[in-house]
Amino acid sequence: MISSTFAYLATLALVVLLFVLLERKTKLKVFKFVPVVVMIYLSCMFLAGIGVFEQNKNIDEVYSNLQKILLPSMLFLMLLRVDLRDFFKLGKSLLIAYVLAIFSLFVAFISVSLIFDFNKEMAASFGALSGSWIGGTANMIAVGSALGVSQEAFGYTLIVDSFNYTIWIMFLLFLVPFAHRFNIFTASYEEMARLEKIESVYAIGVKKYWLLISLSLMVAYTVNLIAESGFILLNYTTTTVVLATLLGIFGSFSKLKFVNGSGEASTIMLYLLLALIGSKAVFQNFNGVGVYIFAGFCILVIHATIMVIGAKIFKLNLFSIAVASLASIGGVASASILAAAYSRALVGIGVLMAIMGYVIGTFGGIILGNILVRIAE
Repeated sequence: MISSTFAYLATLALVVLLFVLLERKTKLKVFKFVPVVVMIYLSCMFLAGIGVFEQNKNIDEVYSNLQKILLPSMLFLMLLRVDLRDFFKLGKSLLIAYVLAIFSLFVAFISVSLIFDFNKEMAASFGALSGSWIGGTANMIAVGSALGVSQEAFGYTLIVDSFNYTIWIMFLLFLVPFAHRFNIFTASYEEMARLEKIESVYAIGVKKYWLLISLSLMVAYTVNLIAESGFILLNYTTTTVVLATLLGIFGSFSKLKFVNGSGEASTIMLYLLLALIGSKAVFQNFNGVGVYIFAGFCILVIHATIMVIGAKIFKLNLFSIAVASLASIGGVASASILAAAYSRALVGIGVLMAIMGYVIGTFGGIILGNILVRIAE
């Protein structure tokens, strides 16, 4: 049993390193179906379940302090790649599709919470899920922390996120050959040529990890200092998350946007956060996960129905609504894959939409999560 803080952190780091190397250096097909974030979480959860980590005061303190530092640091670095000006260049139809996707998810989450009569814990966990389905896994952690989601409920949320998302991306890829018929149904034909001309900008050059990590740590300490001084938005974690998000957005308008390496650094921080959370998740059983998964599918059905109705009303093509949906529910990688299935020239649109989700995912998830918790109360 591991009782020292050094051994605890070293073990978590080794788990992260192992799966990062397996994903990047091997061609294991399992990573196409089970994302590395889930592998890391489940592995640390398994180690916790068999009693590898001793639950003592020192480890609890390291867990709390490291989470306070990693979460705002990750959010700051993740948002440096965002440029709101690029997003608004997408044009009317894509912007409508994106807003429609976010609106439909809000309606779907609230409707399902009423149908299933969520208790407070389930409402908070689906609030965290909304952070992921509006933004990404990093937003889910931020929202879950702000809402005080328990480790067990967070585990269920991560399973729903992974399982339902996998089915959703397969379904959207299945629809690609039927795009022409759908576009006839919605009377939308003229957009594709214009969309193929939209590009996104990537940072190039030497990766300056030390600079970026130093800046992100300064941001983390600053926002924690502000929260400790008595400036509170809802609660301590929400304060640090919102402030780090705003600083990241401001930083994206500076030359920091073009400093290469922020994506990789924020990803490693995300993996470490998941390892930390997993190390505290000790499941007694998985009896409740089926309800979570079914509720997740109900959310997707309501979301899809609203998207199709909206496409008919606003004359949106299948590409626009499908990529807007997957950019929210999936992320950069999956949105890029779906966009490329239509045309390689459209990959940039998937990237821009998904990155925008990082900006609004935390805010949207916190707002929606608090609505769900209020309904449950």
